[in-house]
Amino acid sequence: MSFSIDKETIEEGDTVILYLNANSMHAIKVTNCVLNKHGESVENVFQTTYGALKVSSLIGTKYGCKVEMSRGWAYVLQPTPELWTLTLPHRTQIIYTPDISMIVYQLEIRPGSYVIESGTGSGSLTHALARRVAPNGYISTFDFHEHRVNLAKEEFASHGISDIVNVGHRDVCSDGFGEELDGKADAVFLDLPHPWLVIPHAVKALKTEGGRFCSFSPCIEQVQKTCSTLRRAAFTEITTMECLQREINISKRSLPIASLNKEEKKEINEDNNEVAGRASSKLEENKYNFVASVYANTMPGHTGYLTFATLPPSWTRQPSPCSPSPATNSP
Repeated sequence: MSFSIDKETIEEGDTVILYLNANSMHAIKVTNCVLNKHGESVENVFQTTYGALKVSSLIGTKYGCKVEMSRGWAYVLQPTPELWTLTLPHRTQIIYTPDISMIVYQLEIRPGSYVIESGTGSGSLTHALARRVAPNGYISTFDFHEHRVNLAKEEFASHGISDIVNVGHRDVCSDGFGEELDGKADAVFLDLPHPWLVIPHAVKALKTEGGRFCSFSPCIEQVQKTCSTLRRAAFTEITTMECLQREINISKRSLPIASLNKEEKKEINEDNNEVAGRASSKLEENKYNFVASVYANTMPGHTGYLTFATLPPSWTRQPSPCSPSPATNSP
């Protein structure tokens, strides 16, 4: 239960992040024993590139401390939605932190908000939403895959956020979100192959005073159909954006300084080793050293398009009559 509250020490049953380096982190559940592939209970020992760690030894350790392993050491960190996104078990393709931060910002959610999410998947976004709406808000999240729903329920309960997150098994494209959610939501998020089919259900679920909408789609054809349906449903402020993460590295650089002294040029061309050595040292001295910011040679590519829109209050909505009706087949 280490997601829901800030803690100083690790307790049995907590999920912790074992930090080896920036590119190597692992999420571990702190238990004394685990079941092996034969169904037998064995001591919980976690293997890393720096050796083995007896997980039970973490109980009572303070978060942020350095822990020893058989061939090195690591840090144990309290999990956050950002760290969980980097270490979670992938059941589906997930949404990463750059997109998550934009979603949370654009949906204008805050503590106490009611958010509907469709496409629970691996729960990456759900953890971030839960932190944002806590302690008085609520998340209703849906997935059409029953096995993923059951795994998500167990995971949310283990992380201590099941009191503000409800997971439902439902095909929202055909069945909607349910009458019990009509007029309750401040925001709706969709991560589905056919988001345009769910927009009428989103209109019913959003509060009469309006709310925010977001759809995550990997293909531009999906975006076009979604935007067309949003206009027909009286949504305004329709915007589509793509978040690309670009890394900047800090490095030391040096540049030679041109010398206009004719005597120095003459010394460099002489065959005498001693003179050449002096000339070489002069060249070393005639360099300008500085610290520069340089863009990385590579960067993460396309993940998906984020389409945002606002549903105005019910008494001011004016559907657009000119938008074409979208096709119902998948792009």
